[in-house]
Amino acid sequence: MIANTPKPPYYAVIFSTIRTDVDRGYTEVLKKIKALAKLQEGFLGMEAARNGVGITVSYWKSLETILRWKHNTEHSLAQEKGKELWYKKYQLRICKVERAYEFEK
Repeated sequence: MIANTPKPPYYAVIFSTIRTDVDRGYTEVLKKIKALAKLQEGFLGMEAARNGVGITVSYWKSLETILRWKHNTEHSLAQEKGKELWYKKYQLRICKVERAYEFEK
């Protein structure tokens, strides 16, 4: 599903991953973290896809709301599990969205 975001400006956090073969608890934690992110002040939406490389883009109102999410206790615990078990590699990028447009049939 494509996120329904407001008019810019806002911010996008792009989380690109390559997984390990370990799946222990991943699906449950992922569901929990996605649900928790949606409850955070400043969260605007999320999109994700995986085909070898996983890419999750979350949208946020401000850099401050991104920072609060980064330091959320449950999110921090999931990050540590990811480093320990689930990811061979990841990259995180934070971008300011200055212009956006769409098409739909």
